[in-house]
This record gives sequence, structure tokens and C-alpha cells, in this order.
Amino acid sequence: MPMYLHQWRYKDQQVKQMLQTPQDRAEIVRIATEAFGGTLHSFFYCFGDFDGVAISEYPDNKAAMAALMTIVAQGRILTVRTTPLFSAEEGLQAMLSGNEILFKADGEPSQTAYSVAR
Repeated sequence: MPMYLHQWRYKDQQVKQMLQTPQDRAEIVRIATEAFGGTLHSFFYCFGDFDGVAISEYPDNKAAMAALMTIVAQGRILTVRTTPLFSAEEGLQAMLSGNEILFKADGEPSQTAYSVAR
């Protein structure tokens, strides 16, 4: 199943509410993720450009987007960035596929590679 990296910033009002009434936000995200057939693998708070980071797995892009839209619709998130993740094996397969297009069997760059690059 596809994996995703989510990075988000909470709205100021949400941060205030979290301090007034602390709760396990990871559990809330886990429940929303599982409602769409996904699995929450990691949940972290962080410093910097984002307040939190999560890694999740969903059956497909549609399920991932539906879960994300459900979470964002609650109005607590200011910004969210979701990045599809690829395993090392998927990366290697992509390199091999690119290699087939870029180079001929004799190791010389193919004409297809030049037209793709332009």
C-alpha cells in the first residue's frame, strides 16, 4: 500500500485549545486514518516550519485524500503538505526503468532520452 509523509501547522487558536485541554492528537489522527482503511505508522510534534509530522499508509490515493480532507475539514489545521513516499525497492525499479529509456543496450544515450530531456 502507498505510504505518505504528512507535515502540518496548527492554527493559533488550535494550539491555545490544545494547551487548555490537552489530548492525544495522535490517537485522533489514528482513528481518522483507520476509518479510510489506512495505518498511522508515526506521529511526531516538531520545531521549525511545521508543528507535526506523520507517516501513514493507505490503500490508494483516493483513501489518503479522503482522510486528509476529513481531518482538514475540522478547521484545526492552517497548512498541510502531503508527500507520497516510495520504498528503496520502488526507487531502484524507477532507476532501472529510467535507465532503459535513457541508455541503449550498448550504453550510449538513446535519442528518446534526448527528446525526453528537452
